[in-house]
Amino acid sequence: MTQTQRAPAAPPEHFNIAQHLLQANQHRAGKAAFVDDAGTLTYGALDVRVRRLAAGLRSLGLRREERVLLLMLDNNDWPVAFLGALHAGLVPVAVNTLLTTDDYAYMLEHSRAQAALVSAALLPKLQSAMEQGGHEVGTVVVSGAQGTLATGQQSMEMLIQAHEPAPQAADTRAEDPGFWLYSSGSTGRPKGTVHTHANLYWTAELYGKAVLGLTEQDTCFSAAKLYFAYGLGNALTFPLAVGATTLLMAERPTPDAVFKRWRGGVGGVKPTVFYGAPTGFAGMLANPQLPARHEVSLRMASSAGEALPAELGERFKAHFGVDIVDGIGSTEMLHVYLSNRPERVRYGSTGWPVPGYEVALRGEDGGAVPDGEPGDLYIQGPSAALMYWGNRDKSRETFQGRWTKSGDKYVLNSDGSYTYSGRSDDMLKVSGIYVSPFEVEATLVQHPAVLEAAVIGTPDANGLTRAKAFVVLKPGTKADDAELKAFVKDRLAPYKYPRLIEFVAELPKTATGKIQRFKLRDLEAERGAAG
Repeated sequence: MTQTQRAPAAPPEHFNIAQHLLQANQHRAGKAAFVDDAGTLTYGALDVRVRRLAAGLRSLGLRREERVLLLMLDNNDWPVAFLGALHAGLVPVAVNTLLTTDDYAYMLEHSRAQAALVSAALLPKLQSAMEQGGHEVGTVVVSGAQGTLATGQQSMEMLIQAHEPAPQAADTRAEDPGFWLYSSGSTGRPKGTVHTHANLYWTAELYGKAVLGLTEQDTCFSAAKLYFAYGLGNALTFPLAVGATTLLMAERPTPDAVFKRWRGGVGGVKPTVFYGAPTGFAGMLANPQLPARHEVSLRMASSAGEALPAELGERFKAHFGVDIVDGIGSTEMLHVYLSNRPERVRYGSTGWPVPGYEVALRGEDGGAVPDGEPGDLYIQGPSAALMYWGNRDKSRETFQGRWTKSGDKYVLNSDGSYTYSGRSDDMLKVSGIYVSPFEVEATLVQHPAVLEAAVIGTPDANGLTRAKAFVVLKPGTKADDAELKAFVKDRLAPYKYPRLIEFVAELPKTATGKIQRFKLRDLEAERGAAG
């Protein structure tokens, strides 16, 4: 936010985010809001379909604040389903499409969802989850339904066409529960994170508009799916808040799939803003089909999910002539709160606090840490979630008054920017000194043969922690552990080099591309127990 920009006004007490976004675009009825593989959804059609679905959902007997599971692929029906539920005063529970039947059974029971909105391709998995769990779901609304549906199932398209558009949105308040997202916690069951109607407004105003500078001339394309907090802002809230166009993709964000869309291979639309994650950028830059600069229309790229190694950002900038704006956000804060700026990028750091948010670094005793020392990152800002549903202990641990504990460790730099030092539970203490796994990983990936790396702590025969690196090599390259150890020693303090290196074909990751170091730690623990 520049000095000439004013802080956005708070939304009114009575506020429905779906109504707010639709009304903001009434003058753009003929403009493309969303483009998927099947076609274009204009802003005018979006308005009508959202309000028709809202009326249809209410006709099913669903009542205010009841939860509805949203298990759908990224296509033009997803924003209609999400906004339609919000417009009706219901609470959509957007969930990952890559989970197990057991996960969905848990989420249905935990959220006590009274209905579900599901893509036809995912219907069998949802049916299995419903049969497995003890919670009954009243109605299942199917997007892309073909043929005859079973009892208790309805076609989303037929439900939309059968109802006139709801003339008014539900009279919700800005701080009412609006929607849920399940966090991808490193251990245990996922946590149902409850967000308000206002939280979507704040992330769009404070980050999408003020930091990224999105405008109605932009076409946005996010590798992160809509069911993630990062993707929800990137591909729905932010573009709708400024009247931009969004390119949606149901398939996995492989390099080939992303490149196809960068080149305008879907609907002739080329994105101007791309949102990705570091692992995705690494894979694309290593791909021989990487488009040339003249083939794309990118003016900016955004990265989140985990810290971006400086080398990746610099290589991307050298190839495409545009920066990757790295930031960090969380499900709990809904989107990015610490970020570089399009006009001010410091590679190797996560940037500066987003205006409207305040951050603090604290030690294990809760007090401030000296400058230059790693500390636990706490945030306060208007988009913080209300709670984890049905989990008071975790809620108290994370949401501490006005402050939210991120679970990340950071270092404050002299220019006011912050550098990532790893997750609080990933930090290694070697010979009494903290070692950041990310710092070692970022150094390893600078080696020309290394595609990806993940570093964990593993105990030696004396029970002392030593660093171990799991390394994925680029296709057609070679390197041995002695070479990589020497490479790190030449670039970092000697005590930081990994004592052990294991070469693997791939690293365990979440659906957003985050490396799951806890799975590597579990693997090491199992080996230790067996050996």
